[in-house]
Amino acid sequence: MSWSQVIAAFDALDSPDASGAAVQDLISKYGSVGMTVTHVRGEDGETDFIKILIPGTHGRTAGGDAPTLGLVGRLGGLGARPARIGFVSDGDGALAVVAAAAKLVDMARRGDRLEGDVLITTQIDPDAPTAPHEPVPFMGSSVAMSVANKHEVLPEMDAVLSVDTTKGNRVCNHNGYAITPTIKNGWILRVSEDLLDIVERTSGALPVVMPITMQDITPYGNGVYHVNSLLQPAVATSVPVVGVAITTVAAVAGSATGATNLQVVESVVRFLIQVAKDYTAGHIGLVDEVEYARLTDLYGSMEGLVKA
Repeated sequence: MSWSQVIAAFDALDSPDASGAAVQDLISKYGSVGMTVTHVRGEDGETDFIKILIPGTHGRTAGGDAPTLGLVGRLGGLGARPARIGFVSDGDGALAVVAAAAKLVDMARRGDRLEGDVLITTQIDPDAPTAPHEPVPFMGSSVAMSVANKHEVLPEMDAVLSVDTTKGNRVCNHNGYAITPTIKNGWILRVSEDLLDIVERTSGALPVVMPITMQDITPYGNGVYHVNSLLQPAVATSVPVVGVAITTVAAVAGSATGATNLQVVESVVRFLIQVAKDYTAGHIGLVDEVEYARLTDLYGSMEGLVKA
């Protein structure tokens, strides 16, 4: 279980003083780990991007060849101060990956190290702007999406799980979390059976799949509707990307406070950790590479979709 890490992470992030340094202090309480904080100023404010590297026993940092999993906490901000006081719904993605980092560091300190490396990235911004969106308002971001992708989607990642609050819609009416089909180079591929198995055992329920359209995997700023930024990492990498959407039955604004369900976040953390265990050990995959090769042979590249 990861309850203590979820509560500690929430306590650290639910503050007007939340920062990369505060997350660094939190993670250091669980063990020694490589973490960097990059402060970035954008047109609408400033934010801290964090990168946490948890080395595996046979990962690249140890000279091995075990694959590296990227866990990206996608959001605009943790808070919308001064317009809103407190932690906003949009911050759940960052909360989940920070708690997962704390749990993985604690596991490693106790001797339960994964085989491959895990790279965790997100941004920490307690006072981000808001933005209009239908059916409910979104959180905006202090920096452009291209800047966020530059700091959060790293070349060392062999696969990416992108975690994002996805409550502001009417197409996935479910209280919990859902996963998306695998996205690779503009292709929306079949849902990973391996990931569906992990959803079942970490949620104790039948898996829910988030509906994704072609326009959702195109870059922000192109003038078309996106359900949210859940799959924006897919425009910045050629490796497989799967979205982990934190969802609700009713449409909840990203700027809403009091909307974070820690029980759901904890189940997402357990999902991320189980995927990290199995993926870095080579036991599961996010994409059927043979089928992907067949599709590209038959129908060509879809990479044009990821161009602005």
